[in-house]
Amino acid sequence: MDRLIYTAMSGAKQAFLQQAGVAHNLANVATVGYRAMENRFRAVPVLGAGQPTRAFTIDASVANSFEQGPLMTTGRPLDVALRGRGWIAVQGADGNEAYTRAGNLVTDANGVLQTSSGNLVLGEGGPITLPPDNNIVIAADGTVSGVPRTGAGAASSVNVVGRIKLVNPPESDLVRGDDGLFRTRNAQPAIADEAVSLEPGALEGSNVNSVDAMVRMISLARQFELQVRMLQTAEANARAATALLTMNR
Repeated sequence: MDRLIYTAMSGAKQAFLQQAGVAHNLANVATVGYRAMENRFRAVPVLGAGQPTRAFTIDASVANSFEQGPLMTTGRPLDVALRGRGWIAVQGADGNEAYTRAGNLVTDANGVLQTSSGNLVLGEGGPITLPPDNNIVIAADGTVSGVPRTGAGAASSVNVVGRIKLVNPPESDLVRGDDGLFRTRNAQPAIADEAVSLEPGALEGSNVNSVDAMVRMISLARQFELQVRMLQTAEANARAATALLTMNR
C-alpha cells in the first residue's frame, strides 16, 4: 500500500512543479528575448534493505529552450535583435557580466546605454555612453555611432561611440539566474564573437509557443488529478482492508 501512496505523492508534487514552470512561461509569452524553461523529471528507485520495489519521481533538471523567437520590426533606433545564436553582454546587479537577448535598449539620465530592465550594456571597454543631441545608429556588428543633429556638416559627421559586446558561448555552459539573465557556469566572461550579428530596428519575441503551453498546462492538470485519484484509491483500499480485519476478529 505504501508503494502506491509514495509513488502517487511524488508524482503529484512534480506535476504541480511542472505546472508552475509552464505558468511562468505563459506569463512571459510577450517578454522580449525570453527563453522558455522546461522542467524535466525522472523516476528513481528507492534503494535499501530488500528488493527495490518503490520508485519516486524527482526533479532532474530545469532545461532552457534556445530556439529562435519571432523577429518584429519596430524601426526604433535603439531596438536590436540577434540573428541566430548569440547574446548581448550586460552588467548584472552583482557587477558581473551576464547575457541577454532582450534588445529593447534605452538610456538613463546620463546617456548610458542599458536594457529596459536597467542592466548596463557592455562594450569593448565597459558601459557605453551616448552623446546628447545625436541620432544613434547601431550597426549589425554592434558598433554604436552618433550623428549630430545640428551644426555644419552634421548629416555627414559620424562619430563611433562604442561597440556592443556580442558573445556566443556554448549553450550547455549557460545557466539562468533568478534575474532572468544568463551567465557562464564558471562565472568567467565569455569571449566576444565576431560572427554574432544584430538586426537593427527589430526585436526578438519570446520563443514560448502559447498554444503548446496551454495544451501542456491542461495535460499536467489531468496528470495531477490522476495522481490525487490514486491517493484517494489507496485510502479507500486501506479503509476496506481495515474493515475486513475488524470483521474477522
